[in-house]
Parts: sequence; C-alpha cells; structure tokens
Amino acid sequence: MKSKKNLVFIGMMGSGKSSIGSMVSKKLNLSFFDIDELIENDQKMKISKIFEIKGENFFRDIEKKITLNILKCKKGVVALGGGAFINRAIKNEVLENHSSFWLNWKIDTLVNRIRNSKKRPLAVNSSRNELIGIIKKRSIIYSKALYKIDCDNFTKQQITKKIIDIYEAN
Repeated sequence: MKSKKNLVFIGMMGSGKSSIGSMVSKKLNLSFFDIDELIENDQKMKISKIFEIKGENFFRDIEKKITLNILKCKKGVVALGGGAFINRAIKNEVLENHSSFWLNWKIDTLVNRIRNSKKRPLAVNSSRNELIGIIKKRSIIYSKALYKIDCDNFTKQQITKKIIDIYEAN
C-alpha cells in the first residue's frame, strides 16, 4: 500500500473520518487533510451555511475541485466529506491511485450520530427513514473502497490500530 499516494477515509457523515484520519496521520507522521475543513476555510463559512446560501450544487463543485487538487498534489491522510465519494471523478481518482478505507457502522449507530448533530445539512430535515435510505444507498458506493473497516464495538484507538496494521502489512 505504501506505493499508493494517500490513505483516504470514506463513509457516512458521523462515521469518524476526521477523528480517525487525524489519529492515523499522527501515528504515521503524515499530513492530514480534512476536505470539509478545507472547504469551510476556502469559502470562509460553515458547510451548513454554504448549503443554505449557495446550494448543494455549488458545494459539490467546490468539494470536487478541492478534493481532486489535494489528492493529486499532496501526500498524506485525507478525510473526504460523506457525499464526496459519490462523485465519479473523485471516486475514480481514489480507487485508481490511493488506498481507501470505508469506516462502516451499523445503521442505527449512524442514524443516532447524524440525528444528534446540527451541522449536517442533509440530515437536519431528514426523517429516520430518509436517513436510513441515504445510508443504504451510499453504502453500495462506499463498498467499492479497498478496505472496509467495521467500527461498531471498537474504540477510536482500536480502529486506528486496525488501519495502521493494514497499512504496515501492505
């Protein structure tokens, strides 16, 4: 795996891509890139505000531009936004040139995490059944990742160790 350029974390909002990605990057002494944070810095506003003021299409265009730039120009650990991997160009770049890790959780765990957050634009006005639908639909796409990490019943430290063990074994 060390021949691959970046370790890329994918998964639903609330799956821990940013926190686990940050922990992995520190342990491996690699740079960490949180795409959502980079978008907020670029636009000088929170993602929820971007959705509200400029709309999802604008957000997805910025997300694609920033993500592809980071993936092609940097080396490190990258936490994608929950919907980024749905974009064909991003997905193809990740699958062809990087090591991808899907942080997978049981549906109920994700629904509870998402519903308890006010900063997730797609979740704020969604019912439980709508969230379950989004999770199931996205899981089909996330399943294309190189590695699936089942996270339920593990601590962040245990999940981080699992990922590093895979990284170091390849």
